[in-house]
Amino acid sequence: MTFEIRKDRRPQGRKILGREREEYFRLMDQGLSNREACRIVGIDRRTGMRWRNGWRASGRHKGSPPVKRPGMPESPSRYLREADRIHIADRLRENASIRTIAKELGRSPSTVSREIRRNGTPGRGGRLHYRPHAAQSRADARRPRPKPGKIGQSTELQEFIQQHLSMRWSPEQIVQQLRRNFPDRPEMNVVHETIYQALYVQGRGELRRELTRALRTGRAMRKPRRQAQQRAPRFPVPMVMISDRPAEAADRAVPGHWEGDLIIGKNNGSAIGTLVERSTRYLMLVHLPNGRAPHLVRDALLDTILDLPAQLKRSLTWDQGVEMGRHHEFATAADMPVYFCDPASPWQRGSNENTNGLLRQYFPKGTDLAAHTREHLDAVATELNTRPRKTLGWQTPAERMHTLLATTSN
Repeated sequence: MTFEIRKDRRPQGRKILGREREEYFRLMDQGLSNREACRIVGIDRRTGMRWRNGWRASGRHKGSPPVKRPGMPESPSRYLREADRIHIADRLRENASIRTIAKELGRSPSTVSREIRRNGTPGRGGRLHYRPHAAQSRADARRPRPKPGKIGQSTELQEFIQQHLSMRWSPEQIVQQLRRNFPDRPEMNVVHETIYQALYVQGRGELRRELTRALRTGRAMRKPRRQAQQRAPRFPVPMVMISDRPAEAADRAVPGHWEGDLIIGKNNGSAIGTLVERSTRYLMLVHLPNGRAPHLVRDALLDTILDLPAQLKRSLTWDQGVEMGRHHEFATAADMPVYFCDPASPWQRGSNENTNGLLRQYFPKGTDLAAHTREHLDAVATELNTRPRKTLGWQTPAERMHTLLATTSN
């Protein structure tokens, strides 16, 4: 489409210049300057600026918003509306602060600050001028979806995430490792929700669908959390309850306080014991190939903690499962007191419960746990102990335990 400078330069109204406006915006989208686009289309450069930015009412002239391009959606209520942007512009001219404007709009100060930074118009000396109608036009043009995902645009990022998901790292652990490995490359940094979206959202195809099996839950879709199962107390007295446990165990400041439990196999016929140190989250697995009778659990626990130094055998906290029926014998032989949680209170052994969830990736429910050898249990414990943890400042339990042992030996 070719345009020539019109001989009749008198105002002809906005509707008459529909073809000119369409061509003007097409040329602007190609990167031409306002002056050059206006010259080609045959309009005054101030007309082009008004089409893009709109203009305010002054004197006998009515104000007008920017020309709305075809296909631009209306602003949803969750986003800033044109009335909000007019309010921001008016208050900026009155030298109101960002926080004052945000409070008046019921928005976060960062929302207003980001709006001015993104949709302001550069002026002389690099100073931003905020024109509300122009800002609304820019926001509308930027909003159309769908947009390509960040993971899908980078093969390197995609391969890094898939590799670590295959190693059973959680999305949040992967995100932190990306930040450590690529601190100066923003294209290699994402948030963990981006990874979940790439796995769960149908049709994006950024990550292989089968990698959902490497997540903690193994589910291919999200599911709301259910309330914890109620469990009736089954252990007879005498028991020393958790309320009598030393205060030093509660704040995790002193190492050597452990939490223990069993993960149960198919038809309740097999089990593996788990021991987690509260301050370092270090894991030890208890081999129970012949069942979980109280005397078998007692002997297996003693074998597992046999090589621990005395300063790492301060206490053991367990639930009221019948497998600890000989807890007094264990406490005497190990010189390590045993404390019991209240009924139906798994949060009193939070570190152990969390670790049991991680272990279910290696020992799924409904499988025979007696088939696993002592060597395999040690290998699983080593893999978890060398995995970075958010609660440890992204250190590993093995690193924390090594530092602890080195400090106590000096």
